Amino acid sequence: MQGNGFEHICTMNKRKSNVQSLPKPSKIFRTEDTTHVQDEDDFDEEGGFHQEHSFSTSSAGDIGVIESITLKNFMSHHLLGPFQFGPNVNFIVGNNGSGKSAILTALIVGLGGKATTTNRGASLKSFVKYGEGSAEVTVKLRNRGSDAYKGDTYGDCISIEQRITSDGCRTCKIKNKPGHIVSTKKEELTAILDHFNIQVDNPVSILNQEMSKQFLHSKSEADKYKFFMKATLLEQMKRDYIHIKQTKAVTRDQVERQEECLKDLRQLFLQKKEKYESLSALENMKQTLEDLKKKMAWCLVREKEWQVQQLKEQIDKEQNDRAFEEKLLLCQSKVTLAEKKLRDIQQKLERVKEEEERLAEESRKMKEEVKLKNKAQKSQEVVYFRAENKLKQLEKEQCLLQERIHKISNSNGRRNHESEHAQRIKKISALRNQLEKLETESIALNQEIKEKQQALFKGREEYDKLSMEEKNIQVSLETKLKRKNQLTASRSNRLRRFGDRMPELLESIDKAYAQGRFIKKPVGPIGACISLKDPSLAVAVESCLRSFMKTFCCDNYKDERVLQELMSPHFPRGGRPQIMVCPFTDRVYNVQSRGVHHPEFPSVLDILIIDNPVITNCLIDMRSIECILIIRENAVARRLMQAGRPPRNCREVFTAEGDQVFTNRTYTPEREVIVKYLGGDPEAEIRLVQSEVENHQAQLSRFQLHLSSVKQDIQSMEEKLRSVFIACKRNQESINRVKASITELENIEESQTEDISSLEEDAQENEQKIELERKNVKEAQSELEKHNKVLMEIDRKHQDMKNKREQLTDETEQLKEEQVKATAECSKLEQSLKILEKKLKAHQDNVQAMRAELGLKEEEKEDFETKAREICPIPQRPDRSAESIDTEITRLRQKISSQESSHGNQEQVIREYAEAHGNYKNKSGQVRDLKRFIDRLDNIMTDRQARYKTLRRSLSVRCKLYFNNFLIKLHCCGSMMFDHNNETLSISVKPPGQEKDNINDMRSLSGGERSFSTVCFILSLWEITESPFRCLDEFDVYMDMHNRRISLDLLLELSERQHLRQFIFITPQTTSSLPKSPHIKIHQLQDPERESEEALQSTQ
Repeated sequence: MQGNGFEHICTMNKRKSNVQSLPKPSKIFRTEDTTHVQDEDDFDEEGGFHQEHSFSTSSAGDIGVIESITLKNFMSHHLLGPFQFGPNVNFIVGNNGSGKSAILTALIVGLGGKATTTNRGASLKSFVKYGEGSAEVTVKLRNRGSDAYKGDTYGDCISIEQRITSDGCRTCKIKNKPGHIVSTKKEELTAILDHFNIQVDNPVSILNQEMSKQFLHSKSEADKYKFFMKATLLEQMKRDYIHIKQTKAVTRDQVERQEECLKDLRQLFLQKKEKYESLSALENMKQTLEDLKKKMAWCLVREKEWQVQQLKEQIDKEQNDRAFEEKLLLCQSKVTLAEKKLRDIQQKLERVKEEEERLAEESRKMKEEVKLKNKAQKSQEVVYFRAENKLKQLEKEQCLLQERIHKISNSNGRRNHESEHAQRIKKISALRNQLEKLETESIALNQEIKEKQQALFKGREEYDKLSMEEKNIQVSLETKLKRKNQLTASRSNRLRRFGDRMPELLESIDKAYAQGRFIKKPVGPIGACISLKDPSLAVAVESCLRSFMKTFCCDNYKDERVLQELMSPHFPRGGRPQIMVCPFTDRVYNVQSRGVHHPEFPSVLDILIIDNPVITNCLIDMRSIECILIIRENAVARRLMQAGRPPRNCREVFTAEGDQVFTNRTYTPEREVIVKYLGGDPEAEIRLVQSEVENHQAQLSRFQLHLSSVKQDIQSMEEKLRSVFIACKRNQESINRVKASITELENIEESQTEDISSLEEDAQENEQKIELERKNVKEAQSELEKHNKVLMEIDRKHQDMKNKREQLTDETEQLKEEQVKATAECSKLEQSLKILEKKLKAHQDNVQAMRAELGLKEEEKEDFETKAREICPIPQRPDRSAESIDTEITRLRQKISSQESSHGNQEQVIREYAEAHGNYKNKSGQVRDLKRFIDRLDNIMTDRQARYKTLRRSLSVRCKLYFNNFLIKLHCCGSMMFDHNNETLSISVKPPGQEKDNINDMRSLSGGERSFSTVCFILSLWEITESPFRCLDEFDVYMDMHNRRISLDLLLELSERQHLRQFIFITPQTTSSLPKSPHIKIHQLQDPERESEEALQSTQ
């Protein structure tokens, strides 16, 4: 306790923060503006603070240099490398996407850096290539010379292998040159980086593009100052000094407390010193104590006997309790009945589907029969009209014969026979010509009628088909509108997808749980507690779990009753969410042995993201999601389940379209399955549904226009058909009239002496024909009526069949609902059966445990009795309880101890005195040492603070001078002003030609000039800091060719001065202007291939 402060200070784990001071240039170029550093007017450069190099000159290029780096499945690249870096200057060149920044990011990660340090991701798992399980980064560091780190162990090269898994875990292997693993500990990697003076998070060592942009566009002078402090490791030194001060204050408080404790130790020491009195006799109390111990031993034996008897009675009682077995038998019978009911429903459903298919086939046949009957009816109608026309013609001929008979009978003389005969011949010839024209016209009209009837029949078929499609689109549009309203309501609260009153129900559950009405808070709805790894499979998952999406889970039946009460104000009785009762556990079931495992297709459990184990266990119990596969293509699912032997433990398969595939049957949804609960972004879904609604509305509008056009065409065809029928009828009437006229003229006798008796015979014969034709007309009419009745009967049967199909559809939906309810009931009963089986097993285990405990108790009783006989061979009957005897024994022991302590014996008193004296001496020595340490620490910290300020002034002045020297290359004037009291850094730059302007902010420069200024600042920091390698990412991205040429010259000039240091520059631009030098190595990256996403590199 006394040395905690000292130990804490001595065991502080700090990284090395040595800052090297390289030789200054022999000539310093001055700019027009004067560079100011606060509190540095009387600072002499020759008297400045100089730190020693952390590396010797001979070993500076032999340790810490990156020899190579290799990337596997890192970011978007399958394989990059290995890149063999040169010891001095390295350029990495390539287009966007070729892997330049990936190499820099991999270097940071490979050396143990955090994901946030890279500015390329929030976590390490984001660096694993999509679709891969892990990524690997291998970095090899040079380890030669006298300053090598554990040279005997590692050799000339240290290989650091970082492996990152897709869940964000990182493992590190540190190998020697032959490739043997030396260590896997992070502390070893930290020690290696400390020895090589590598700071992964130091922007001077590794400056990525994002860090450069932040510095370039930063408006805060404090941020620039922090960048300078972090780059020079002054920030780390400052934090260490602050930590030391805090620890010193804690140690001082501990010293003050130890001084108070020291007073108490001194008082105790003085008390023990005074105790040297002789001891009094304690035999009587000790004998009484021995007697009490004997009674205590036999009292414990009696208590053990009583416990054994109580345990036997409890075992007998538990064995006679048959309640669990009776409940289990009752539940088993209920499960059997429920399974039978489910099988009956499934059989009914199959029979109804077979009946539906049979009715569909009969309906198709009946439609064909209706077409045939319609054709026969039309043919009979033609026969009837022809018979009727023939009857009218005979009646007309009969009238003409009667007129002739009457005319001959009343005639008084003969007419001119020759003139009348010539006129009749002429008239008959004209009438025959007219008859030929009329018959030709009749044939054309009949053909036109046939064509128009066919066109009308096709038009009506098209109209019926379009009407059915319009109805389907209307139903789909109503569904989409309903879905849109649901999504709009869920925009403010996602829970409204599960019902308009669901948020209010959850508030009621929270309130009831806060009031203590629930033993354990119910969980649900299930759909709100799950999400998908692959959103494209939402249809399949919802088809599988549709009946459970609104379900709640309760731990016990008491909570279920309370939840039912809370649901009643929000949901009607028939529309309440289901409630599943299952004991809540903190761990997910182990389904490794009974789950389905397929190398290509995941199970429902595999694609679900569930945070609550209760939800996972509920779905495993009620839906067996570990035994259901998800396959996108319907054909693949049927082939897997029905073509051969299905996968082990696989019960069924759901497809991306919602099809449910078993080993012997397949169920396909009648309508398109819409994702209702597991959708992603509500706004995106609303936009998608709105687009679908607009498409359906436009499609419905087009169908309505098309339907209206088809209807108008049908009406036009019907009107034209009626006109043709009228024209045909009129043509037939004209033909009949012409034929009658011809017959009349042919029948006129040339002789006036024509025998009236022959006419009367003709009239009588014609009358018989009329009677016969009337009979034919009646028969044709009767046959036509029969056809009409048959047609009406067939229409009635077709309508009845249609109604029956609709009833079967309703019955199918009802059976499906009953099947879902029966399945849920079976699952619920199976869960209850499992619970009862667990309770019965727990009951049996409890009885077995009680029996085992009984055996232990009997052994304890015998053991206690054996020990009691050793203490007192004669059994005793204690007259009081063991607790009172134990209290008396404790009182006597305390009294004896008090007597011994007050009178004491010489050995004990001497021992206590020695202990008190030793404690007091040790404590006083510790307090004295801590005071000396704190005083010495104050002196050291005062000296350190002065050295820290001197070092800070030295580094700031050198950084300013190097910065001004580099700006001269751009022909710019500028200055840097450090304010160490306010911790600000002001950088002002004036472009060429604007030296006299008042505007001197870096933001007034062009993009290329700002990039060049940033390069100058970084080079200045490189001049005053030390690291075995420096990395700079896309330093010339905004520069024009002139500034880029100057920047490259500065970089190459610095690399020549520091030829023992390694430089890695990343640029997307060409390096053709670089001079040829053995110290310069260019790594040209090839453009990425879209198919394989691999980047190939060739090293110049």
